[in-house]
Amino acid sequence: MKNLLEKVDGLLLNSWQNRFYCTGGDISEGIALITKNDSIYYTDSRYLEAAQNCLPNMTVKLVDRQNPYTKRLAEDLERLQVKTLGYEEDQLTVAEFDVYRKALPARWIPMQKQLDSLRWVKQPWELDRIRKAQAITDLAFSQILERIRPGMTEKQLQAELIYCLYKNGADGLSFDPIVVSGPNTSLPHGVATDRVIREGDFVTMDFGVRLNGYCSDMTRTVAVGFATEEMKKVYATVLQAQLAGIAATRAGVKGREVDAAARQVITDAGYGEYFGHGYGHGIGLMVHESPSCNPSGDTLMAENMVASAEPGIYLPGKFGVRIEDLVVFKENGCENLTHSPKNFIII
Repeated sequence: MKNLLEKVDGLLLNSWQNRFYCTGGDISEGIALITKNDSIYYTDSRYLEAAQNCLPNMTVKLVDRQNPYTKRLAEDLERLQVKTLGYEEDQLTVAEFDVYRKALPARWIPMQKQLDSLRWVKQPWELDRIRKAQAITDLAFSQILERIRPGMTEKQLQAELIYCLYKNGADGLSFDPIVVSGPNTSLPHGVATDRVIREGDFVTMDFGVRLNGYCSDMTRTVAVGFATEEMKKVYATVLQAQLAGIAATRAGVKGREVDAAARQVITDAGYGEYFGHGYGHGIGLMVHESPSCNPSGDTLMAENMVASAEPGIYLPGKFGVRIEDLVVFKENGCENLTHSPKNFIII
């Protein structure tokens, strides 16, 4: 943060994740202005008391119809002599940006990537929160295995999974869980339907929780009743690919190198055209954030960056398999935060 304030006079934080990271306050609405000499949080009456309670080191100002964001900000930019203002260009619509730019007397400097990159390397306390979030996810998986049965629908299984996640202590969900079965598992981001789960199906579940602001994310694919030899072969290939990617995961490599290690296994097995997405994505306050491990991942991965490890094979109209863990990049390898079994499971 200090380095960024050497480039601009002030920083305007609109996104929840950067407001939370830079201020320490979990307020769902508002805008933060950070300068070398003052830090101000603007919000409306619904969140005013909460902001005052959790932001003791910031000035908290009320916005309302008489004193909207633009008026409050304009007054403080002038008072603090902010001539250059760094902002999150990905967080403003064209209409919002046009209103702010006309109302606020400053030169606007886009700084989304620089602000987001502050969160790339996780601090020990952040890793602890992610570990705890992942522990909830692991526990829910062990419980949901006891609930899967032929005759239930994907939507019913999704509801059971969400119940397990909240019952085990989640503050919220990282995203709407993906629960698909049979031919629907060939859809990497399929949506739960009324399809009835049958014997001989694969069931893929991709889910995670939010705990104290931080996310978890994991995917497991299991078989119901029985599995064909082709299903077993595809599963084994995906698992070998993930293990190859994990073996290549260490600080000092580029994200694309990790992706390539896993992708080569799938390509060598003849399924290269059926693995279309990247091997992994960063995770933290957002379930999908930079840097990523995909074919265009040029970022040099640093110690204590966290990313998913999730290769997959998706055969259209037949079935798909994805296995996903969370890993922490370390100097001589990685720490796997996911402890759920990955052996081929038949329910």
